[in-house]
Amino acid sequence: MPIVTTTHDSPLTIHDMSFLLYGANGYTGQLITEMSAQLGLKPVLAGRNEEKIRTLAEQHGLDYRVFDLNDPAAVDKGLEGISVVLHTAGPFIHTARPMMEACLRNRVHYLDITGEIGIFEMAHGYDTAAREAGILLMSGVGFDVVPTDCAALYLKNKLPDAIHLRLAFASIGGGLSHGTALTMAEGLGQPGAERQNGRIVSVPLGKHSWNLPTGDRNIFTMSIPWGDVSTAWYSTGIPNVITFTQANPQSHRMLRFQFLFNWLLRTEFMKNRLRRRINTRPAGPSASRRQKAKSIVWGEARNASGAKQSVRLTIPEGYTLTAITSLLIVQKVLAGNAPTGFQTPAMAFGADLIMEVEGAVREDGF
Repeated sequence: MPIVTTTHDSPLTIHDMSFLLYGANGYTGQLITEMSAQLGLKPVLAGRNEEKIRTLAEQHGLDYRVFDLNDPAAVDKGLEGISVVLHTAGPFIHTARPMMEACLRNRVHYLDITGEIGIFEMAHGYDTAAREAGILLMSGVGFDVVPTDCAALYLKNKLPDAIHLRLAFASIGGGLSHGTALTMAEGLGQPGAERQNGRIVSVPLGKHSWNLPTGDRNIFTMSIPWGDVSTAWYSTGIPNVITFTQANPQSHRMLRFQFLFNWLLRTEFMKNRLRRRINTRPAGPSASRRQKAKSIVWGEARNASGAKQSVRLTIPEGYTLTAITSLLIVQKVLAGNAPTGFQTPAMAFGADLIMEVEGAVREDGF
């Protein structure tokens, strides 16, 4: 039987229930819960594991609800009285659609922290339905893809006739959470992707490389299927987009042989081996490690005549940034700043959204 419950004996008001955090017991969900308290926000915590959700809610003095996304009636019940959902339970390839459709049915604003191209494209496919329901449908409200999306629109504004866009990011001193690692495991053996002439096309993973400066040294990056392959097109209209991340040059050279083993990497046997290995690791980087780490985003736009504009962002570590930007957007939506339909962060809130983050530095050129 689906469970829907709260920590409080007294009836809940609509104000109390306006913000629901689904996947609250995950690594990123817990960071968001902790930061919510610092901001005076009181999300209703939600997920499918009753014991973990209840324990977390009691620890923070918050209300909670427990429901499984595979039960539409339970999800509808869980969204009663809610005005905005922040969905953090991945891998989103399995969880985004049922929550999006529930938000459409119940006229609840939808936000998530995915970076998966397929989820952005799926959300765009619900644009008309979201406009008819009068709700905002926005994926990628965290490190995936707020800073890169803002960089893309910033460059478009500086070079309006740009037709090529490159975006790259690196984490200096950070680490991966279970959720991120499991999402990567789901994509094991899959090709890369880029946007060519307005269309998303499959290409070999690591097809392109880009050496980028950090001040004291260069960082080697290789092309990957990051969310901006989808979102940058909607945010800027730039028809050719390639996205990059930090990589080991030797590992990059080995990728030329990966096609020989992709069939094996895609099997459940190999994915299960990786999942078990992931589950033996810490849930994510420690607070001290996150505090010492930082992220860097580079962007370069080019027009048909070869003119270029570039930008570099230095921002907090990725998981910390995800908690900051997701709650920043939640606050905007709760305040009534919620354009309807499919939106990217920069489409809805502009290229300067990232500059609302304390400590963010933006530099032209690099």
